[in-house]
Amino acid sequence: MGRLIVVSNRVAPTQEGRPAAGGLAVGVLDALKETGGVWFGWSGETVAEPSAPVIEQQGSVTYATVSLTRRDYDQYYKGFSNTTLWPTFHYRNDLARYERQEYGGYLRVNVSLARQLQPLIEPDDIIWVHDYHLIPFARCLRDLGVKNPIGFFLHIPLPVPEVLRSVPPHEELIKFMCHYDVVGFQTGADRQAFLDYIERGGHGTVSDDGMVHAWDRFLKVGAYPIGIYPDAIARASAQFSDRKAVRSLREAMRGRKLIMSVDRLDYSKGLAERFQAFERMLQNGPGWHGRVSLLQIAPPTRSDVQTYQTIRRNLEGEAGRINGRFAQLDWTPIQYLNRKYERNLLMALFREAQVGYVAPLRDGMNLVAKEYVASQNPEDPGVLVLSQFAGAAEQLPGALVVNPYDLNQTAEALERALSMPHAERVSRYNDMMASLRENNLSVWRDTFLADLRSVATAASVTAKARTAAPAGAASAPSPATSASAPEPAPRAARAQ
Repeated sequence: MGRLIVVSNRVAPTQEGRPAAGGLAVGVLDALKETGGVWFGWSGETVAEPSAPVIEQQGSVTYATVSLTRRDYDQYYKGFSNTTLWPTFHYRNDLARYERQEYGGYLRVNVSLARQLQPLIEPDDIIWVHDYHLIPFARCLRDLGVKNPIGFFLHIPLPVPEVLRSVPPHEELIKFMCHYDVVGFQTGADRQAFLDYIERGGHGTVSDDGMVHAWDRFLKVGAYPIGIYPDAIARASAQFSDRKAVRSLREAMRGRKLIMSVDRLDYSKGLAERFQAFERMLQNGPGWHGRVSLLQIAPPTRSDVQTYQTIRRNLEGEAGRINGRFAQLDWTPIQYLNRKYERNLLMALFREAQVGYVAPLRDGMNLVAKEYVASQNPEDPGVLVLSQFAGAAEQLPGALVVNPYDLNQTAEALERALSMPHAERVSRYNDMMASLRENNLSVWRDTFLADLRSVATAASVTAKARTAAPAGAASAPSPATSASAPEPAPRAARAQ
């Protein structure tokens, strides 16, 4: 098997010595460095006129980045990806907006990106495409004659069919996904949502081994929960614990307990509900006044989208209201910081917190929950309070799992976490660390790529058998192959 080509909406920063931002970047870079390959995607820049990819070689990894025009950015990224797909896939249909022109731009950019990648593809390469921005990408490559194995991994949730159908081109999107050889999801529930759409909609069948036959194509569908490297994070949290910012936090707490939360500023994270549950704990437990603070770090995201500007104003208002209600001269209940921190420093800050508070309203996995656990001092670990709607809840058996819509339940879980005996905290921590080690980032990456290579190998064997068959001999299609007759390009794509 040849190189690995990774395709994602953004290519992670590649500066020497700069840590990767998250699990996708860490896992992808490790895989590429081991096998050699190409990382292809948007540079994050907008330009007046499109241009050829910028190629940069670092060791065995080739970075190929492209820029978007303002029109492409507005329609593909800001529009359909983040104003239609993101809210709908996080079960916020009320915030979703669909414009046919934006969907046309989404298809147009996928076609354009495929055309720019196609000359870089060699015959033995395998291609791994990531996330909701690029659902049509395999179909676009197939239309260009690319026959390489192509896998797709969705990092965010896939909603149940009843919710997904609120997106007007829902059937076309699922049909696009069937042009991949392997499709992966974070959880079994997300995988089941895909299978339900196929089967209940009468679009195909599912076999016991995870193979799907739909629209005359065969593909493997599985759950591949993304992980972290827990021991590396544990070392970083200890190593950075003497940084000035960490010492300052420790001194500012003056013996008070700390609840810590880190999230992008996004409506899927349930930040207002998080503040309100903390308020409910203070309301029901006056003995905690002056003894505990909530530190919420919420870096801004998509700041040019009106919805996110509104979220920031509302959250600042909630923090001010709660602080105004409970604050004392020497105590501020909520410290809300709307800024970014370097990742290793965050791990050290997590180590200082007696409670990790991760309560999204909906999340594909949520690596912050896993990072909080891995950052803890094994001799005196904190407690994780975790939403049942985060994919991580399936993998962290020692967390206190809550329904973030139930403020009283969440408040009680916070109080229980703050009061938990040492022996129970250690036991829960050990259970979660065992799970994190068993399902680390390498397992996610290697399992997915092994399945993709397996499907590719089976397809190659079948193709050779057909070639070697006597003239006129008939052969049945194999579930391991995804070849099918070409279909006409979607109307929106043809119109661009």
